[in-house]
Amino acid sequence: MSELQAGPVEAAAGLSVYGADAVDKAAPASTRDALVSAGVPAKLAAKDPGLWGPDAEAEAKVRLGWVDTHRRSRELLEQLAELKAELADLDHVVLAGMGGSSLAPEVITRTLGRPLTVLDTTDPGQVRAALGDRLERTVVVVASKSGSTVETDSHRRAYRQAFLDAGMTEAEAGRHFVIVTDPGSPLEATATEMGAFTVLADPNVGGRYSALTAFGLVPSALAGVEVSELLDQADALAATLGGDRDNPALALGAALGAAATAGRDKVALVSDGTGIDGLGDWAEQLIAESTGKAGVGILPVVVESPQSPGATGPDVLTVTYGGALAPGDRPGGGTDADVAVNGPLGAQFLAWEYATAVAGVVLGIDPFNQPNVTESKENTNKILASGLPAETPSFTEGAIEVYAPQGAPGDLAGVLRWLLDGLGDDGYLAVMAYLDRFADADAARLRPLLAASGRPVTFGWGPRFLHSTGQYHKGGPQVGRYLQLTGAVADDLPVPGKPYTFGELQAAQAAGDRQALAGRQRPVLRLHLTDRAAGVAQLLDAAGELRA
Repeated sequence: MSELQAGPVEAAAGLSVYGADAVDKAAPASTRDALVSAGVPAKLAAKDPGLWGPDAEAEAKVRLGWVDTHRRSRELLEQLAELKAELADLDHVVLAGMGGSSLAPEVITRTLGRPLTVLDTTDPGQVRAALGDRLERTVVVVASKSGSTVETDSHRRAYRQAFLDAGMTEAEAGRHFVIVTDPGSPLEATATEMGAFTVLADPNVGGRYSALTAFGLVPSALAGVEVSELLDQADALAATLGGDRDNPALALGAALGAAATAGRDKVALVSDGTGIDGLGDWAEQLIAESTGKAGVGILPVVVESPQSPGATGPDVLTVTYGGALAPGDRPGGGTDADVAVNGPLGAQFLAWEYATAVAGVVLGIDPFNQPNVTESKENTNKILASGLPAETPSFTEGAIEVYAPQGAPGDLAGVLRWLLDGLGDDGYLAVMAYLDRFADADAARLRPLLAASGRPVTFGWGPRFLHSTGQYHKGGPQVGRYLQLTGAVADDLPVPGKPYTFGELQAAQAAGDRQALAGRQRPVLRLHLTDRAAGVAQLLDAAGELRA
């Protein structure tokens, strides 16, 4: 019998968590009992910044607004209604944002069936395709908490130039932008200069906890979502967060923490097919960036389906997620899951945020900082200023140039096998694809092929993952091995007002990330696709041969 069937159900406000109690009881000592004894549920609901120790207190003081931001967000509803009416003729909504600024709106609109174009890349082909799609009917939501995110600034510049090139005046172009940022950020001043609409976000909420702030709500509302329902769902759950019992978010957080401290520090996130689409991608950033630091952490592994390789393992906690279950439905979507989380999307957001903060208490880390994220950014800036380092491939096979560490085999299948064989009993492989996630979408099929090896394998589109699992790669347990994919750029695109192109920025980001990983003595294998379509097909064939 699985832990899912063995454990009782923790439920409140339409959100149910199955199996968490059994996970907790399997640990040497009950994590939940320890949390309750320390008064953690009530303290967290009251936004006590001392929960994560004195070193984290200053950060926590200005990052706990997510606990009740859904209530303050109701103040946005009238402004959103007016904005939507004002922009009624602009029916193509583009979201230019990274990490926490883009992942929640993508989940919301995918789950609720509303169209939204998410631009979270520096790949010139993907950016060019977005610019060429219904430009005159486009409203661009530029979302950045700090206002200094290089990808988002580049998107803003490219769209502004495209609007001007289409014959719009400066004022007309400005009307096609909605800026979402923190009060006082550089982007707020830029919005005023552009004549753009501005919506200010809650400054006491960090980016990855911002699903129910303006960052999640503005693009979703413009795309046609009734966002007040999400706030209602979160509000219903919020009443349970201070309790020791009937608190499903506490049960989930205790299970995550208990599993991690007992050696199951990888969490497979699997949709059970009951109506929530893409929550794993959002939770991946939340968990990885919040917990992966100081040499510890929980590694989220987004798995395509319950039947895909990588959903289980000796050091893996399998968690399914989905919408509310009908009476008699089996939780977990028919999987042998450890924990199943089911309920409405607004409640899911708040529950996972709370659970991640609780896991931070268990692990003894600050869940609100991201000390290693800036490292790759700084490397990128240096490379843009000095130029890409000269590199010579170890060998070339077909449409793939292979840049391998010294001592690796000299053929593609062999070097992939070498990468997997070095994982050991606690390692993981991260596939990092600096490609076009639509035109080169087949590259994602590599994850389950490599996961058939039996070890956890993650897949991230670059540079998006830099704002997500990138923190875990540098700050978490140093047991990873890394496969970086880059591709030739057939038709580059300038970044207006900057001395570099999107292709050069993308290449610099990939090189900067390689430097950050290599500096930790972690194996990085880079495969450069000289012909992207042919290279992806060749790579999939080589990965498939590993299973033979």
